[in-house]
Amino acid sequence: MSSISPIAWADRAIRILDQTRLPDDEVYLDLATVEQVVEAIRALRVRGAPLIGITAAMGLAVVAQRQAERMELTAEWLAGVADTLEASRPTAVDLHWALDRMRRLAGEKFAGPQSGLDVSGALRDEAQRIWNIEIGMCRSIGEHGARLIEPSFTILTHCNTGALATGALGTALAAIYVAHEQGKGIDVVATETRPLRQGARLTAWELGRAGIPTRVIVDGAAASLMAGGEIDMVITGADRIVANGDAANKIGTYQLAVLARAHGIPFYIAAPRSTFDFTLDSGAAIPIEQRTADELPTAPGVQVYNPAFDVTPAEMISGIVTDNGVLLPPLEVAVREYAQG
Repeated sequence: MSSISPIAWADRAIRILDQTRLPDDEVYLDLATVEQVVEAIRALRVRGAPLIGITAAMGLAVVAQRQAERMELTAEWLAGVADTLEASRPTAVDLHWALDRMRRLAGEKFAGPQSGLDVSGALRDEAQRIWNIEIGMCRSIGEHGARLIEPSFTILTHCNTGALATGALGTALAAIYVAHEQGKGIDVVATETRPLRQGARLTAWELGRAGIPTRVIVDGAAASLMAGGEIDMVITGADRIVANGDAANKIGTYQLAVLARAHGIPFYIAAPRSTFDFTLDSGAAIPIEQRTADELPTAPGVQVYNPAFDVTPAEMISGIVTDNGVLLPPLEVAVREYAQG
């Protein structure tokens, strides 16, 4: 099981594991200002939808404490900081979920007689509560997802969905961890995940530490492995799932779903409730983050298209593993029922 701690409270700061330095170096950074938190999120020093939300909430609590110590914490200042954090990455809805919880609590506290230090202390407690909620949901996802995994399965996964993405057991990797814990004799194929190689750098590093047999492939090798009968199931995470079951995830996920459908392989998404956006009707409404051209080196003067995510239509998804069980098609109905539960 994962023992990785990508985030922690520090002295009037939060401490993160700089994921851009992995797997070669384990470097920890202390973040004490909103600018440092935003930079860490945008630069992918912390990444993964649940962990982004946790980081933003903890970061908001830390900067609120510093402002309160100067007797300058106001509702207007806090709202501005929350908006700045929320704009750091547009696709991952867990960021909005966590900050909305922090905003609601702040509104309640500012409406009463509490001091600024009282408000900042309550915000720290709420940030820890958000983290604890994610820990619980990830464990439940692992247990539900492991039931889909048969002994000796070879599982293909994309990007990174473990502790480094969640601050907890993970989402798609949680199912893999639990299946391994149950002695199912599984092995994993991790896509390299271009252009920033989160699969090769992060997923392989996590699974190697857990003693789970893992092979890394270039993204373009998935089709040949499927055609050769070497893949039994595909499971990935998500950054936003909308009301009809469409799911946004790391770029390349959609093509894996298409390949899985062509080869008769089940394709699952795993995500906690915080990743669902019930306000959007379809994936067409999901904002897709466009990353800078320098992440994809090419010849001078050539234009670059570098979206961070793509959207997999609900009809391509065999099921969505949640903290409350596996949602099965028709996903539009299943997601609606999940929203009401």
